[in-house]
Amino acid sequence: MSLSAETFHRNLSRHPPASRYWIAYSGGLDSQVLLHLSAKLKASHPGLQFAAVHVHHGLQAAADEWAETCEATSRMLGIPFRLLRIKAVAKPGESPEEAARNARYEALRGLLSEGEALLTAQHRDDQAETLLLQLLRGAGIAGLAAMPEHAAFGPGFLLRPLLSFSRAQLRGYAEEHGLAWAEDPSNRDLSYDRNYIRHVVLPLLEKRWPAVKDTLARTAKHCAEAQTQLNALAADLLKTVIRPQRGTLFLDRLRACSEPDRRLILREWLRSRGFRRLSTRMVDRVLNEALNAKPDRNPTIRWKEGEIRRYRGELFLMPAAPPFHPDKIIPWDGVATLRLPDGNGDLSAALEKRAGISPAAWRTGIITVRYRQGGESLRLPGRHRSRDIKKLFQETGIPPWIRERTPLIYIGDELAAVAGWWVSAAFAGQPNDCNIMIRWHAPQGFSGAWPLVKD
Repeated sequence: MSLSAETFHRNLSRHPPASRYWIAYSGGLDSQVLLHLSAKLKASHPGLQFAAVHVHHGLQAAADEWAETCEATSRMLGIPFRLLRIKAVAKPGESPEEAARNARYEALRGLLSEGEALLTAQHRDDQAETLLLQLLRGAGIAGLAAMPEHAAFGPGFLLRPLLSFSRAQLRGYAEEHGLAWAEDPSNRDLSYDRNYIRHVVLPLLEKRWPAVKDTLARTAKHCAEAQTQLNALAADLLKTVIRPQRGTLFLDRLRACSEPDRRLILREWLRSRGFRRLSTRMVDRVLNEALNAKPDRNPTIRWKEGEIRRYRGELFLMPAAPPFHPDKIIPWDGVATLRLPDGNGDLSAALEKRAGISPAAWRTGIITVRYRQGGESLRLPGRHRSRDIKKLFQETGIPPWIRERTPLIYIGDELAAVAGWWVSAAFAGQPNDCNIMIRWHAPQGFSGAWPLVKD
């Protein structure tokens, strides 16, 4: 199949139409061809909306010049242009290149609106290189599926319409149409694994197996089809072990599954909650510690993106919690919404006709927010004796990591309420009157895991 505006259009037409196609335009050979094809298609199909976006990393000395050239070329071809400047800071254990790639995709996700698509210029040679990289890293079927032609991306989706064409075909198209492109000097640096595969490994393989790139790309396609089937199976398996109300897994049901099914369920659980794939080593650790710990233990398995906790026969999944300082005393005027420190959400107070703190008691002293230090107690309305907060939490089944972050509302030096749960009898109004209702809008991963406000 030859590369032309017609074949390019056919590849795009295999997918749902987009309200606008953003062209990821670096100025290199591949994206130059993609831009030119898009301009030709726009001329023959004026209803299609295209725009080019260039991400300025600032990693190369010629970065400013590249950006200017990309803008001039886009304007010349009648394609609207957008420049995104990013500053990538590598996290611990992350290479500068990986940090730049992650920052680039984060910026591009933020650019898209619902129904829009990002077009990238990866081709068949890139697919072969990706499969080899994943194979050498010991990836499973999902990794060997390499790059899909269509994928969800931010509020829109990502398309790789040139994936069925080779690098030679793209170069031939560029030369035929007299296109000029920039050469990134880092593409020749053999210290990068992908460059080593591209310039050393694949040429050697091609001497023995001339069609190796086509073969590897076909293998990636087979793996992608197999992964699609596995995804469907994993989704069905997850339904058998999940508690839908709060997205937790029942341990006894998970134990009843075979080991391969447990792995599928765990990976699907993570994927469905927006987490990236865990390494095989980490999956093994989660399953081993979560399933084999003694009944009186509540293990926590953490990684840089999130954490999995076990409590009362369930597994909880949540983002990695920021550092927390429970010794803080936070003043509150009791009127405006209070943003709590340490990423602990916020508190709001509203007058509602329901059980709560009486408006008169709410104004009797200085209001502060504190956290458990140990030994706190509360007398509930209608009760004769105070109860330890710890006991109330245990009886209600509130997990320890929520207990330690639950705000305690003090009026003066007395505990008036446990946000979202209980009010002290000394401050409670009549249930049928209008009272102050305090709500804790908990941080992500907490509110979805537990009903923090009782209705």
